[in-house]
Amino acid sequence: MRLDKMLGNLGYGTRSEIKAAVRGGAVTVNGAVARDPGMRIDPLRDRVAWADAQVAYRETVYVLMHKPAGLVSATEDARERTVLDLLPPELRAFSLFPAGRLDKDTEGLLLLTNDGKLAHDLLSPRRHVPKKYRALVAGEVGEADAAAFRRGVRLDDGYVALPAELKTLAVAAAGGEPAHAEMKEAIERVRTEPALRGRTLAESEEAALSWIELTLHEGKYHQVKRMFEAVGKRVVYLRRVSMGPLRLDPALAPGQWRELTEAETAALKEARPAGVRQDR
Repeated sequence: MRLDKMLGNLGYGTRSEIKAAVRGGAVTVNGAVARDPGMRIDPLRDRVAWADAQVAYRETVYVLMHKPAGLVSATEDARERTVLDLLPPELRAFSLFPAGRLDKDTEGLLLLTNDGKLAHDLLSPRRHVPKKYRALVAGEVGEADAAAFRRGVRLDDGYVALPAELKTLAVAAAGGEPAHAEMKEAIERVRTEPALRGRTLAESEEAALSWIELTLHEGKYHQVKRMFEAVGKRVVYLRRVSMGPLRLDPALAPGQWRELTEAETAALKEARPAGVRQDR
């Protein structure tokens, strides 16, 4: 790999800035000053230093983000801000992309990486990697809904969804104040977060609200919302809390991120989820 390309991939500056730094003697390779920005190096074996600080090369990066509402899960968009806008230049230089999408108004766990194989494994329909969501739903979600989800509900386009596990965690009566702390937090998010106000609670004031947990083994367009519409209910707020072995970090507020720990990365790579079925 070219020396300037490696440094550029790691976010050390623009191509012209890196060339100027190398020609100015700021970079060493194996203890010797490098004067040629285009010199060929082995980034995994050669010791590169920038201003006497060791350059730690890595080929793959894994970022855990608590995606906020209002951003699209894409690498670029002509009209909207994307989740990549939350990352610093030194991470964006790795050409990260979201491993799976979350709707613009959905919050929660989002993995950003440049590891194409891992992303493929996580998203492959054949692997059925479980994805867990918490949602605020207008209406009282009960056992009849859970049974329908276990059977597989028919969506608006005729597709029958894979069996899913639905649990009701709390129910608040119409106009009542919920006792469940996480449910209260979700309601407050809808009331105060500008990007969520379009999914107003006003339409739900005369109905009970349910706080549910749903585990899916596939990922169709707007799937959680469409599944509840199939049983006559409406999702007011949606948050993804896990994907395979990866869990949303409760220390991360919406919009915050951190890189995965070694243990989290290893767990993702080692996960071999069993399929619940291959087709209908």
